[in-house]
Amino acid sequence: MRSLYFFVVPAVLFACASQQKEEFENEKVKKYTIEQFMDNESVFGGSFSADKSNVLVTSNRSGIFNMYTVPTDSGAFNPVSQSDSSSIYAISYFPEDDRILFRMDNNGDEIFHIYMRDQEGQVTELTPDKGARAVFYAWAHDGKSFFYGYNKRDKRLMDVYEMDIETMKPELIYEMESGYNFGGISDDKKYMALTYAINTNDSDLYLYNFETKEKKKINQTQSGNSAADFGVNSDFLYYLTDAGSEFSHLMKYDMKSGSIEKAFEADWDVSFAYFSHGGKYQLMLINADGKNEIRILNTETNEVVEFPTFESGDITSVNISRDESMMSFYVGSSSTPSNLYVYDIGSGAYRQLINTLNSEIDKDDLVTAEVVRYESFDGVKIPAIYYKPKQASADAKVPALVWVHGGPGGQSRQGYSGLIQYLVNHGYAVLAVNNRGSSGYGKTFYQMDDQRHGEEDLKDCVEGKNWLAEQESIDGERIGIIGGSYGGFMVMAALTRTPEAFDVGVNIFGVTNWLRTLRSIPPWWESFKDALYKEMGDPNTADSVRLYEISPLFHTENVTKPLMVLQGSQDPRVLQVESDEIVAEVKKNNVPVEYVLFQDEGHGFAKKDNQIEAYGKILEFLDQYLKEGKGQPVDRSEM
Repeated sequence: MRSLYFFVVPAVLFACASQQKEEFENEKVKKYTIEQFMDNESVFGGSFSADKSNVLVTSNRSGIFNMYTVPTDSGAFNPVSQSDSSSIYAISYFPEDDRILFRMDNNGDEIFHIYMRDQEGQVTELTPDKGARAVFYAWAHDGKSFFYGYNKRDKRLMDVYEMDIETMKPELIYEMESGYNFGGISDDKKYMALTYAINTNDSDLYLYNFETKEKKKINQTQSGNSAADFGVNSDFLYYLTDAGSEFSHLMKYDMKSGSIEKAFEADWDVSFAYFSHGGKYQLMLINADGKNEIRILNTETNEVVEFPTFESGDITSVNISRDESMMSFYVGSSSTPSNLYVYDIGSGAYRQLINTLNSEIDKDDLVTAEVVRYESFDGVKIPAIYYKPKQASADAKVPALVWVHGGPGGQSRQGYSGLIQYLVNHGYAVLAVNNRGSSGYGKTFYQMDDQRHGEEDLKDCVEGKNWLAEQESIDGERIGIIGGSYGGFMVMAALTRTPEAFDVGVNIFGVTNWLRTLRSIPPWWESFKDALYKEMGDPNTADSVRLYEISPLFHTENVTKPLMVLQGSQDPRVLQVESDEIVAEVKKNNVPVEYVLFQDEGHGFAKKDNQIEAYGKILEFLDQYLKEGKGQPVDRSEM
């Protein structure tokens, strides 16, 4: 079971909305501009104020992410921050008053600092050390302090601190060791869970006793293990494991006796599980074929809580108030941006607080994704999410794109993607492939690409293209490939290793030189570095030979099809030089190349103006070189 992906495209990349309307000739489906799609709102978070009169959220309605409070009885958005440069992300209300914690970095460099906004609106930086990165972990159960990770001592290690909220004085409570990561602290503050990454498939789970300073290994076999939550009375540790199974399930460890029993399992991965503050409810999320399923158990009655059903989507991101009387949650789908709701548990009444879909867009013009499976070159079944334009038919064939997710080990899911909906609305079919090595389909499937990246997983993408070409509504002569981050690497791998397979490529901040990327990963990823090297290969050993071979930068002479590259200069994961060099080298082939660079973005485009420019240019590029077919393969015989 994987808990972290290193080169995943952030969800914010796909936070989109709507625009002007035109009619397609084939069907009465209206076409919207990128400005309209970008006017959809991206909202997340749902921390309740102490009196539950408001929820705290993050929204990009101003064009950049800022904090807002939303009254639970009306849905009116009240701005708390008004940044016009770096995005501001809400963390939480304080447990017993209306102070607010939030985080901010520098235009996507991911060096986050934690701030407090008091009830008078004054802001205090709580982690001011220059160049140090802070990550909020959790509130203490008594609400008198919070825990966070901070690498000011050693940029490679996220030490654990506790901040007293009365004095605002931090205390270092645990110096992190290389390879270990924070997994939670028990309600009585006696125990801390730690995970140790063996590789990207397996990790060990430890229980650290603050009183005795002893560290005890919990799992009995090598497998994927991660802490879920401590029992309310600090008597049990719940954790997720895939030991003895293809999928992760929930286990219960008795702190006194050391006995272990299975607490819950499903037919898919249990992604996480936690208790409400008083322990009355236990919430579990199941990753069912790329779609979230929420299960909430009333621990007093041992009955599943009945939620209202929504035809328009699925419930996600549930947050339970501290007194366990209210819940906030989101409802969304592949064709509907997520909307915020609040729910009174006692009465069963609920209220929608926002409609994130631009009012100019008719939801019936958007496409609901379909889960499909196709057979790859060796018989392996590959799951994929298929978006077919409503105007597509056997008599009106459309061009198509193979979409490749980030990772390694990410997953294309059945959630809303504004960029995909924009492309589909403009007449492009999209097949979001979950090539071998993707998470969510069992650990055997997940491990199939280890030290084989850019090989069989690339063939899965090519077979996805072949599947598209067989569909009666697809123009098999006009199929491109698009992907971000690790998916961007797959785009460049396709153009260099299988140069005739796809007609165009769109690389969104993709890795092009694995030797450099693996040597330049951010220092705060130290705990995962060895695990990543075991999956991808160690650039400082003989593995460097294979890493050179799969790096597209060293094979650019093979590129014959039009290429577009998009990059943020603040990206700490995939450095700008990766895109600079691939663009310069491919241009030598007399191939059409377009490069879009943002000085104020990181690993994902967070600002609406930049999204409008980036996604609008992607469509223009595809219209010119794929739909209209103006970009022709280079005849290399005369070069």
